[in-house]
Amino acid sequence: MYKITPFVKWAGGKSQILNEIIARLPDTYDDYYEPFIAGGAVLFAIQPHNAKINDINTQLINTFNQLKYSPDKVISAVKDLDGTVCDKEYYYRNRDRYNEKIKNGILDEETAGLFIWLNKHCFNGLYRVNNKGLFNVPYNNKTDGSSMVEDNLKDIGIYLKNVEIYNLDFGDFCKSVKENDFVYFDSPYIPESETADFTSYTKGGFGLEEHKRLAELYKELDKRGAKLMLSNNDVDLVYELYDGFKIDSFDVKRMINRDAENRTGREVIVTNY
Repeated sequence: MYKITPFVKWAGGKSQILNEIIARLPDTYDDYYEPFIAGGAVLFAIQPHNAKINDINTQLINTFNQLKYSPDKVISAVKDLDGTVCDKEYYYRNRDRYNEKIKNGILDEETAGLFIWLNKHCFNGLYRVNNKGLFNVPYNNKTDGSSMVEDNLKDIGIYLKNVEIYNLDFGDFCKSVKENDFVYFDSPYIPESETADFTSYTKGGFGLEEHKRLAELYKELDKRGAKLMLSNNDVDLVYELYDGFKIDSFDVKRMINRDAENRTGREVIVTNY
């Protein structure tokens, strides 16, 4: 097993609750499914055999695919970008270049390199798009430093060689889940307050109806005999949607809150075993 870590910072990433997740993994299972792969913290930590991963974010999945098939070319693209000091003008020039690739449907190693580089130089590692699907996160004023750990990207590429990668709706992705498979759901989180926005990092967003549909899928897969785990905020709606399943709650840090006193919260892990 390689020691690999996420190649991007991702809002809602699971690095800080990995111990909680690993402590609750099923002892045995057949295929591993992760419908919302995001930064891949859980996948890279446990490196399951027979893994299938998915995300609706086409640019994210292109980066996984490029690391699987052409890691050296992705590394070269990031090195080229890191070869120039990143001032504000350079950041926005490359953001425009990346968005031109999105508009033209170009999914190649350079697009993947831009994806990784922009993540290191955009505000708070966010991935947010406008209603046209174009990346619109501002510059974070970071002028230097490497945007990657080269050996980590190489080792990720080696591990991904045996991973099946998909770019589907989560429901379509889970159609092949069978008895004794394990599915870990890390969907965009339900907001902690009624005034907060539902998390969105794709053009279509992920709102209340999607969360209801996800809960119905969870119940369907439970009937199929799959082993299921889901993480989310500790909010009333989760207890309503997953009533009857085991729900464990625990404290977490909220690193992006500007008010230091509000940098704590609670999350839950829902399991059916």
